[in-house]
Amino acid sequence: MTDANKAANIRDELARAGTALAAADVLAGEHLSSDAVSRLYYHLFYHVRALLLTKGIEARSHDGLLRLFGMHFVKSGAFPPDSAHIVSKLMKYRQEADYNPAHVFTEEDFTGLRREACDLAAAIRAHVAAAGYV
Repeated sequence: MTDANKAANIRDELARAGTALAAADVLAGEHLSSDAVSRLYYHLFYHVRALLLTKGIEARSHDGLLRLFGMHFVKSGAFPPDSAHIVSKLMKYRQEADYNPAHVFTEEDFTGLRREACDLAAAIRAHVAAAGYV
């Protein structure tokens, strides 16, 4: 992957992240909190994919994304350990939202999760920018 391709792919992932957050907000505004939580996970998922691309790494699965994030960015100290916890929590909640109709998320749940996801996403964007990709 050339640096130009890497930069383009990173920009694409960040654009997808923005779209996922916009969708989450629309769904939350319609009181569809479970669906909003699912899209919120993807907002963070695309940010982590962009971050991994800064090192030329591509995850092959959701679990792989979490492992690679931990291995390359948390263990190195670039991100605090609670960053991996936020990704893991949203991954679990996305599965609950998508596959467990008995699990109900409230508007308050969404608001708290959104704050955590957006804080981590901002840190990821800062890291990607510092690496010279945006």
